[in-house]
Amino acid sequence: MRYTTQFLLSALAAEQFPAPSVPEIAFLGRSNVGKSSLLNALVGDKAAKVSSTPGRTRAINFFALLDPSQRPKLVFSDLPGYGYAKISKSISAGWPAFIEPYLAERETLGLCVCLVDSNVPAQQSDRLLLDWLRHARRDFAVVATKMDRLSGNERTRNLAALKKGLELDEILPISAKTGAGIKELWARIEAAETAAGGQ
Repeated sequence: MRYTTQFLLSALAAEQFPAPSVPEIAFLGRSNVGKSSLLNALVGDKAAKVSSTPGRTRAINFFALLDPSQRPKLVFSDLPGYGYAKISKSISAGWPAFIEPYLAERETLGLCVCLVDSNVPAQQSDRLLLDWLRHARRDFAVVATKMDRLSGNERTRNLAALKKGLELDEILPISAKTGAGIKELWARIEAAETAAGGQ
């Protein structure tokens, strides 16, 4: 990619967020939806740790994307996965304390990339997230991951069902494994960067 990636920090409280500077792109989705794999496919290196245990990420992890002169151009924020049964209730209960302020109030947040699994029907947790983002007036894009696992007919059928179930006109099909859809997602991210006043 045109950027190199630098891990900034993991935040477990709003006061730990990095100072807002460049446009930020948040990545959200249920645990095991392929968030780390997509992040790595976007930046072309192993920025995000892919865990065999879903729900490992409990903080918001921030990554700076640096241009060739090593200046930050974008920040990617990797939010904890939601809806994974094995995560203790105490951790789940603690999430809104720092996730909701980030999504609702972060002035540099330009786009929320919401991941759904193309192999799984629309989930209530995904609907709730999208409704929340609409209410907060946040710009979002929904991507359907793991498209490489489906045949052509299954892709068409599953995408149509997800659009209907989530009440969306558009879902971007993505495969971190084959790279399908990555260029289109970058175009969406860069449009959000421009709209957010990227330097």
